[in-house]
Amino acid sequence: MPEDPASLPARGCLLGFDFGLARIGVATGELETGLASPLTTLHAETQAAKFAAIGELVEKWHPVALVVGLPHHLDNDEEHELSPQCRRFANQLHGRHGLPVMLWDERLSSVEAERQLRAAGVKNWRKRKQRLDAVAAQCILQHFLDSRRHAI
Repeated sequence: MPEDPASLPARGCLLGFDFGLARIGVATGELETGLASPLTTLHAETQAAKFAAIGELVEKWHPVALVVGLPHHLDNDEEHELSPQCRRFANQLHGRHGLPVMLWDERLSSVEAERQLRAAGVKNWRKRKQRLDAVAAQCILQHFLDSRRHAI
């Protein structure tokens, strides 16, 4: 951990995560098409409940790998204060599910998600907030998929 993105198969589902202490945004993506979509936002109260919900998603989607957003500061390449908790979350995912887990720079993913939701006509702030973390996870996963396509 972290795994090498080049070692992934040509086909298969990925789950992407925008980790937060209160909420975790989740997206799904496909290696063959290179497209990501928002899936859900987990609001569970306890760690056990969050990991149970993630386990259900892993069981349903059968991903070949997981991608976790890793926050960095905007003005430099230094990791954010939340980065150690993201790394711990990624390690726990790997330990629980035995799947490859890649960490991916998530800089500005929430800003991009907010912009996408506004562009899609979601004007109400509360409605945008409900979808923001899942769309941020989609942005993280889409950037990961785009980088793979450009590397080939």
